[in-house]
Amino acid sequence: MWPLIKILPVQTHFRFVAFARLAAALSIIAVIGSLALTLFPFKPPCGGLTCGIDFRGGTVLELSTAPAAVDLAKARATLSAMEMGDVQVQAFGAPSSAMVRFQTPEGQSSAQTVEAVKAKLTEALGKVTYVRTDVVGPKVSGELLRGGVLALLLAIFLMLIYIWFRFELQFGLGAVAALFHDVILTFGLIALAKLEFSLTTIAAILTIIGYSMNDTVVVFDRLRENLRKYKKMPLRDVIDLSINETLSRTVITGLTAVIALAGLAVFGGASLFGFSIIMMFGIALGTYSSIYVAAPIILLWGVKRGEEAEPIKPIAART
Repeated sequence: MWPLIKILPVQTHFRFVAFARLAAALSIIAVIGSLALTLFPFKPPCGGLTCGIDFRGGTVLELSTAPAAVDLAKARATLSAMEMGDVQVQAFGAPSSAMVRFQTPEGQSSAQTVEAVKAKLTEALGKVTYVRTDVVGPKVSGELLRGGVLALLLAIFLMLIYIWFRFELQFGLGAVAALFHDVILTFGLIALAKLEFSLTTIAAILTIIGYSMNDTVVVFDRLRENLRKYKKMPLRDVIDLSINETLSRTVITGLTAVIALAGLAVFGGASLFGFSIIMMFGIALGTYSSIYVAAPIILLWGVKRGEEAEPIKPIAART
């Protein structure tokens, strides 16, 4: 029984393709729902997403009242009374630390607003040490948002080119469909859970794209090998065989990453919590999409295969 990895079977015989249509229907529903959550209401700059200061413009203050704990309610009431727009006050790490986010009122300079806020918070909370001050203007925030979206689209396009050259066009289409599936559903999670959409979120999604593509390439590599080995085996059986042969590797790799991210979510503080949740969701999603999005598209489009036949044993007989 020990190590526990011995519990995993050496070779599985699951019939994944048999559930491809059901999985496709669920994925389509999830994608439509995620797009609705992300885009509605159609209000710039982020629609249904909770825009961070990076994309909305405003100021972030990280403060400490050590050794005393921060009175979050008093800080929030102080900023609300100043009419600072969308105000966010949350604990950050130790009880004596907090992070304050607010928007600069129209017609006021950022520097004057920051000094006024610091003075009011010091008056309300007593001794306050300001650890960090970040100010993002509306023009810069718009450029960051466009740059982030372009980075996501460019990453997906480059993945398509890579898979096209390494395999065939239909493999690339399957991989890109899986990437769009993962990205859209991740945006749906961000909108549903009201997680902050910021540059850190963009970094998490780009990491998910890389992980999902890596997982898909592993399956595609084995699929290509088996297509050469079993030239007359039905394509659906070759796909099932390839996924089963890579399943243990996929599960172990994904589980290891999720365990590490769970520790980061618990002990990394508020600033890394959203990043960790998005990454864990994306890793699980990448595993699913490589099996039920990328591979079934290969079945839909078909692949070029050799003419020579070898003795085969259908997957139904192996089970």
